[in-house]
Amino acid sequence: MRAVLFDVDGTLISSGGAGAASWRMAFDDLYGIPVDIGKYTDAGMTEPEVATVTFKNAIGHDPSREELARLMAGRIRHLPQTVADSKAFRVLPGVRATLDRLHAAGYLLGVTTGGMEAAAHIKLARAGLEHYFSFGGFGSDFGGFGSDSGDRIELTRRAMERVSALLRERVDPRQVLVVGDTPHDVEAAHGARAVAAGVASGHFDVEELRAAGADYVLRSLEEELPLSAAPAST
Repeated sequence: MRAVLFDVDGTLISSGGAGAASWRMAFDDLYGIPVDIGKYTDAGMTEPEVATVTFKNAIGHDPSREELARLMAGRIRHLPQTVADSKAFRVLPGVRATLDRLHAAGYLLGVTTGGMEAAAHIKLARAGLEHYFSFGGFGSDFGGFGSDSGDRIELTRRAMERVSALLRERVDPRQVLVVGDTPHDVEAAHGARAVAAGVASGHFDVEELRAAGADYVLRSLEEELPLSAAPAST
């Protein structure tokens, strides 16, 4: 493996409901409806998908580009405060030790998340994890985000392109490990021809991640990541 790309929510951190709270406040500001995104979406969807699906169900029509932009901007405006106020916000078990080991061993570490880049910054800053993803500059230089694409496969490809750009050589996708807690993360990894490690630290258990086709499944990041070689199936 040359690089390891991590999902954020449910894999590295739990925001303790801060994300849902920021969406609820944005809908309330704009439409007077404190919408619960959990009624319409599931874990692992990109934030553009979350905004579009929730808007359609709550407001009654597909959002225009302007409506979608206002909603997502409003959500990001509230997120720093909801994250700061979240009493249940936490770094998940094994995360710091895992990142310390990978960092010391010289692996390139990046982010691949359905969240907007700004949202990833906000959450990782509170967690004190941003510095692990600093190769070449955190953010657009080394990661893939919902602000890059509403499609998880495409944003994972973007993150891998940034790995290659940083190394100034094309990296074989099979040398990239994508770590996430949902079937969407597994699908995105395989769609980008990378290796998928599912971590049962979010809404999906070990059996569900295996059924989704993960190459490897861990109960938490307290277990060792599979870094020695890609599976034969890839």
